[in-house]
Amino acid sequence: MMNSKTKRYNLSDSTIRLVEEEDQFDFLCEGFDSPRARMSCGHVVTPMSLTKWCEQLLKQGKSRFVCGQSGCDAEWSYREVCKMALLTPEERKNFETTMALNAAARDPNTKFCPGCMTPVTRGSSSDLYVCCQVCSAKTGRSFGFCWQCLREWKGQQPRSDRCENDDCHNSALKTLRECPEVQIELTGGVKGCPSVRACPTCGSLIQHTGIGCKNMKCPQCKMSFCFGCLKTGSCCGLCPGGIAPRQTSIPVWDGRLFHMGIDNYSCVYSNRKRNACVLC
Repeated sequence: MMNSKTKRYNLSDSTIRLVEEEDQFDFLCEGFDSPRARMSCGHVVTPMSLTKWCEQLLKQGKSRFVCGQSGCDAEWSYREVCKMALLTPEERKNFETTMALNAAARDPNTKFCPGCMTPVTRGSSSDLYVCCQVCSAKTGRSFGFCWQCLREWKGQQPRSDRCENDDCHNSALKTLRECPEVQIELTGGVKGCPSVRACPTCGSLIQHTGIGCKNMKCPQCKMSFCFGCLKTGSCCGLCPGGIAPRQTSIPVWDGRLFHMGIDNYSCVYSNRKRNACVLC
């Protein structure tokens, strides 16, 4: 059974360019026990040294694989990395999960195509159907996937709510719809309020425990808003329009205010600061 310590190129594999040269990615001089092979950029690796280099790139927050040798900025395709690093199924799963998280951290409008793992940028925030040009060219037919469930598209398009794959739903909207209420103190009394709100600026989900001030500062975009009425800026005391109803859509960040740190649909932040205003 192959594992990361015994990965070796097969000498009879004619699709791999084996060479009698030094492993250029064995930075710690570990002497990996495998024949050497040449990457598409010309530099020489072993399966284990390539795996470790790519893991290091992922730890640095990268979602694409670049050679990194002096004077070489060649980008390797994920397909090439899988082949030349002899990635195991478990390694592929870890790589793909980290790649997706890293890509979302840098650009919330980019996700990986489920067919080829190529980064694809969403054209419209109101359409869940996304066409992958790489898969379309490879298959000879238009290949589209769902931005929401990340599976090959089923059903008519365009659509903004869901595709026709089973269990395709927006988990953020479900959270906003089903979250319990908390009691928010207002001038003149205490009123019930949804315990989770989407930041009116960037869409990040934020949870209020019912303890402390209703004024929030979004941990993502750093913009301040009132958890009760959802007005931006501080709103101490009475909310002029009362408590805003449950949100039925997620605000989309326009990219002008800050560099987003994570996918704004994947995390719920909590205001756990006791008896203090988060703006103070």
